[in-house]
Amino acid sequence: MGPTDRDPPLLTLLRRMIAEQGPISVAAYMALALGHPRHGYYMTRDPFGARGDFITAPEISQLFGESLAVWCALAWAAMGRPAPVPLVELGPGRGTLLADLTRTLDRIAPDLAQAAALHLIESSPVLRRKQEAALHGRNAHWHDAIAEVPPGAMLLIANEFFDALPVQQFVRSGGDWRERKVDWNEGRQRLVFRAGPALRAAVPPALAAAPEGSVYESSPVAAALAEEIGARLAAAPGAALVIDYGRRATGAGDTLAAIQGGRKDADPLAAPGEADLTAHVDFAALAAAFAKGGARCWGPATQRELLRALGIEARLTSLGARADAAQAAALANGARRLIAPEGMGTLFLALAATSPGLPAPPGFEIPSPK
Repeated sequence: MGPTDRDPPLLTLLRRMIAEQGPISVAAYMALALGHPRHGYYMTRDPFGARGDFITAPEISQLFGESLAVWCALAWAAMGRPAPVPLVELGPGRGTLLADLTRTLDRIAPDLAQAAALHLIESSPVLRRKQEAALHGRNAHWHDAIAEVPPGAMLLIANEFFDALPVQQFVRSGGDWRERKVDWNEGRQRLVFRAGPALRAAVPPALAAAPEGSVYESSPVAAALAEEIGARLAAAPGAALVIDYGRRATGAGDTLAAIQGGRKDADPLAAPGEADLTAHVDFAALAAAFAKGGARCWGPATQRELLRALGIEARLTSLGARADAAQAAALANGARRLIAPEGMGTLFLALAATSPGLPAPPGFEIPSPK
């Protein structure tokens, strides 16, 4: 049975692609499902906030962006206060984080606010319009890739960005590691996973004898980007901060998930282009890629540890003293969500990368393991 008019446009495209060239990699599937120019999830909608599929930390509370402003101000001082300096965000969402961050810099670090030029790495035309509205009047520039950001000193923030980059998956099957592929099952009339040829060299030696059915994930796209950022940090003074959910050490585990309507248990193959796709960040692999580029890495710390080190609780007290009862309650609730030890506070990790020779950034007193 061929594609029908009732099929979602991206599913029709995927079926034709698979019919012509055979099963595709999980990474290729993710790239198309999220970033296809006409039908990709991020290219066609605003997925953030209460009416979207998920809510990120900047949308939960202004205290998140205000705390990261403190981090940027201290990191900039340690860099020697270079001016001008690009302030880069990867995947800036609606622009909420940068709006809160720059508003806070106006108050606590006016010299940095004056020196900073905002550079947003964003491919979605829908989200670019949201960001332009949020940052109206700021010195802001938009790019498709970090290579377009002017060379030299740099501050960089990436919040919930790396989890959406494509991952390759490998499955332990028949005594070998094989790349996991996405195929079309004509009988079931749906996309399915299928194990491809053996590719033992793609999996770390420590997992060589993992149990049957184990899944290993890697992200060459994330590694290449981190290495590129690391090279920039090695060439000029700079600091980068990555906050995301993931794991500290490389290991086995199938973390690919779809988020739709606030639920994270949706089938990742059921609605390509209609649901967000995400996979846990491998912070050990990310740190290794930054270091390969020449940067020094710090952490990971938990989001709770980082935000508390940046003074989120003191800022909450200060804002609460000037707020009415409803505003104070909303601020307190938002702060709790960000640092709760049973929730976002420990589920989210933070990794910093700096130019060699710079001191530990705030919240990161312990370097990343080698």
